[in-house]
Amino acid sequence: MRISNRFEKHIVAAATVAMTAAAANAALVTWNANLVIPNNIDGQYINVETQVAGSAAGNVAGWDLNPYGTSTTAMSWFAAAAPSGCVMGLGQGGATAAVASLSGGTLVSSASTFGNTASSVTAGGWMLNAANYFGFRFVGADAGTHYGWGIMTVGATMGVRTLTSVTFETTAGASVTVAPAPGALALLGLAGFAARRRRS
Repeated sequence: MRISNRFEKHIVAAATVAMTAAAANAALVTWNANLVIPNNIDGQYINVETQVAGSAAGNVAGWDLNPYGTSTTAMSWFAAAAPSGCVMGLGQGGATAAVASLSGGTLVSSASTFGNTASSVTAGGWMLNAANYFGFRFVGADAGTHYGWGIMTVGATMGVRTLTSVTFETTAGASVTVAPAPGALALLGLAGFAARRRRS
C-alpha cells in the first residue's frame, strides 16, 4: 500500500471520529440573536429557549441570562434562580473568578463552575474588537438543567457588545462543546481533500 493511501485512510478515520463526536451533540439549537446589549443598568433579559429578549425581567417570562452594566472595562452578568449562571474560571487570560472568555473546544457540563459576576478584559481574558465565547446553564421548560454556549462580540470597549448567537443542548444534563474545535474542522477539510484525490 502506498504511503499516500495510508495517510488518506488515517485522515478519513480521524475525520469520522470527529463527525461521530459532533453527532453526539446532535440535539443542539442555535439562535442567531444579533442582540445589542446596551451599556446601561438594565442590559437585556434573555430567554434562551423562546428566543425572547427585553429590557426588563417582567417583559421576558422565564428569562435565563441578563448581561448588563455601564462599565467600559467589564460587563456584568445576572442569571435566574439556580441552577443557572455562566462558566467561571479559566479564561483566555488565565485563571480567574470572572465569567470567562472561553477557548473553542471547551466543554460546558455539570463539572464546570458557574456563577453570576463580571467579565473583564484583564481578568477574564475577554478580547476587544473580537468575538468571545462564553458558557452557561439554565433551567429549561422541562425543568431540567441545560448547558450551552454563546458568542458575545465586543467592540472597542467592553461597553460595546452584541450577543451574536447562543447554542444550547435540548437534552437536559447533556454537555456541549464551545464552538467546533479547530482541529476537527481541519480534519474534515483534509478528509474531503483525500476523497477528491481518490476520485481523480
